[in-house]
Amino acid sequence: MQVHHHPLVCASLGTARAITSYRFGPQGSDADTSPKIYIQASLHADELPGMVVAWRLKQRLAELEAAGRLAARVVLVPLANPAGLNQHWFGAQMGRFELLSGQDFNRRFPACGPALALELKRRLTDDAAHNARLIRAALRAHFEAMKAATELESQRIELMKLACDADLVIDLHCDWEAVAHLYTTPEAWPAIEPLARFLGSEAQLLADVSGGEPFDEACASAWRYLRGAFGERFPIPMGMKPVTLELRGVRDVSHEMAARDAQAIIDYLTHIGMIAGEAPEPPALRHPATSLAGCEYVHAPVSGVILHRREIGDTVRAGETIADVLDPLGDRLVPLVAQTEGVLYARHWTRFATTGMLVARIAGAEAARTGDLLVP
Repeated sequence: MQVHHHPLVCASLGTARAITSYRFGPQGSDADTSPKIYIQASLHADELPGMVVAWRLKQRLAELEAAGRLAARVVLVPLANPAGLNQHWFGAQMGRFELLSGQDFNRRFPACGPALALELKRRLTDDAAHNARLIRAALRAHFEAMKAATELESQRIELMKLACDADLVIDLHCDWEAVAHLYTTPEAWPAIEPLARFLGSEAQLLADVSGGEPFDEACASAWRYLRGAFGERFPIPMGMKPVTLELRGVRDVSHEMAARDAQAIIDYLTHIGMIAGEAPEPPALRHPATSLAGCEYVHAPVSGVILHRREIGDTVRAGETIADVLDPLGDRLVPLVAQTEGVLYARHWTRFATTGMLVARIAGAEAARTGDLLVP
């Protein structure tokens, strides 16, 4: 195991932060021909289940490396957002948005498809493997050359440097209250599907572009852009498979759950040949993949106390009341009615709603939404 520290731009005098990465697997000349896996946790710094899973993975990967079982290079970042981890307001951790700018830590990651297209258009050939090596080298050079003006920008750039040339990117997150679910692209889904099985994912949400440039999409966006620009003339492989794993809710932090989730990832990596050995048979997929555009976001039309009628993980029907909002002053119960059939995969952890607040999300099968699909 190698440990590396990646300094960030200092936000203020007397402060200094860095991202720490752990590297496992083939090194030296062997690394040039080995696939690369990138795993990070807690990009939203107040989402802690992934941080514990990453700690478990660090132990397991060190054991596997010592046993000579790693067939891939693995870069692990257990704490992807040191800037956000330091944000507290009267005892509450504020890890989703940077307090200085108000920006979501998992948005606005830099994309470089057009720039790479200009650079590579005369260098691509009929050899897909050559093109893949060329693109990965260009990605590394592009992000190495980027300069940051703020701590937030430098954090984004450092994470992209670590992940940009990977074959597989796993970004560990969680929701407010939720069952395990994941986000990936339609193209990557066949390769990611066994991971959903091992994890026991209840909702598999697919989109090429969900909006806002989140980390996982930014990592794969250059490959997608180049295939669109040159795919009819030159063979360009998928290059990178991105997936965001939502490890249930913010309070789902325990030794037991972290051990199960880490084992699911190890089993998946063994299943796809990145770890030598026999993987167990993947369990049955709990629910089929659906378009992210099919998700229904249920909002509270009035303010009041939220009284849930259905539990996360339930399959609900269109027209079914999933919760009530109680106004004790007006003696009103306002029903929150599902408009689509699907899995109730996530809901807000608070039990008091302000008017218009997002209360719950349902993974429906029919793609009905457009635009920025991650905005409720």
